[in-house]
Amino acid sequence: MSNDPRFFAFLKERIGLDVASVGEAIIERAVRQRSQIVQAPTPGEYWQHLQSSQDEQQALIEAVIVPETWFFRYPESFATLARLAKARLVDIKQMRALRILSLPCSTGEEPYSIAMALLDAGLAPHQFKVQGMDVSPLSVERARRGVYGKNSFRGGDIAFRDRHFTEYGDGFHIADRVREQVRLQVGNLLDPALLANEAAYDFVFCRNLLIYFDQPTQKQVFDVLKGLTHVDGVLFIGPAEGSLLGRHGMRSIGVPQSFAFSRQGSPQLPEPAFIPTPAPTPPRSTAPISAKPRPFSTVSAHVLPIKAAPSDAGTLLSRIATLANEGKSAGARAACEDYLNSHPPAAQVFYWLGLLSDVAGSALEAQGYYRKALYLEPQHPQALMHLAALLESRGDSAGARRLQARAARSERADSESKP
Repeated sequence: MSNDPRFFAFLKERIGLDVASVGEAIIERAVRQRSQIVQAPTPGEYWQHLQSSQDEQQALIEAVIVPETWFFRYPESFATLARLAKARLVDIKQMRALRILSLPCSTGEEPYSIAMALLDAGLAPHQFKVQGMDVSPLSVERARRGVYGKNSFRGGDIAFRDRHFTEYGDGFHIADRVREQVRLQVGNLLDPALLANEAAYDFVFCRNLLIYFDQPTQKQVFDVLKGLTHVDGVLFIGPAEGSLLGRHGMRSIGVPQSFAFSRQGSPQLPEPAFIPTPAPTPPRSTAPISAKPRPFSTVSAHVLPIKAAPSDAGTLLSRIATLANEGKSAGARAACEDYLNSHPPAAQVFYWLGLLSDVAGSALEAQGYYRKALYLEPQHPQALMHLAALLESRGDSAGARRLQARAARSERADSESKP
């Protein structure tokens, strides 16, 4: 079953997933799990069952999609959104509500963060509405419940939780005033009829999705996103996807760490008067971060689990991880330099430097750092994935495929080595 290409083709057709972007082992593992559950002992029997059952088709997709996200990921994006939203309301003379789209919305953390950010910025409920959409019915149902565990609140600044959530025995329940601003539905970005009768959106959030597609599908999805975004609107993306949008004529609006692009370039923004969360509270211990991004999750710049290290090195690595995960690029870069000045070179540190350079738009510098990380650790999964995306965006499809194949072989070896 592990080498059966029919399952790869099915996922490519249904959700656009490029197997090379995640490695065959992830898909193979999901197929094995589903085969055991439905008691289909051979690949042919499971394939027949899959073709005859829409429920099973969705179950396989759910097994591959492993959502991981948290509230106010990349805070500057939400701060920038608040400033743009105020300016946009002035431009349209407040004649209608702002329209904002979040897809994939996963389990709801992103669309609810958007709503909280705008409410905290002083926008009235009638001035904006948020649409959340995801291919996963299970994720959408969890978002509708609006109940979250501690893993959804990461970083040192979570005071927004006191304003917008109530804690009960089963978790933190989001306030009705936030929930009422968000409409959630199941939808597939590859569906040609997606939101066909809807007006264009002023702001669209689509993070860390394009990197899981091959180049033709990226172009297809970009055309859909461009059609969904108002001509004067702004598209928010993941940190590794900026160069992909640049190839299609979108330009950064010029706000560091916002990952925001438009057709027009830099808009006129009011002076910053709002931060989505208040002044930082004492740092909390953060939950472990997934070592490998999963398809269609809203996470891109993950950090790897920190291995045992001397106390000073371990402390510095932890500080780099915290700063990187909170989107504090300058501090994270300085911490990386501190590490390299006082400790032997480490692949993870060069990976962070590559990611920080990638985010800043320094593609050649990022490429150099990713290659240094791979020199020290040839199968570093994040460095392989991000360097492949970078090469693809610069037209080196052959180089990108070689790196994706390396990542797939590494994933397969890891999977086979486990009991």
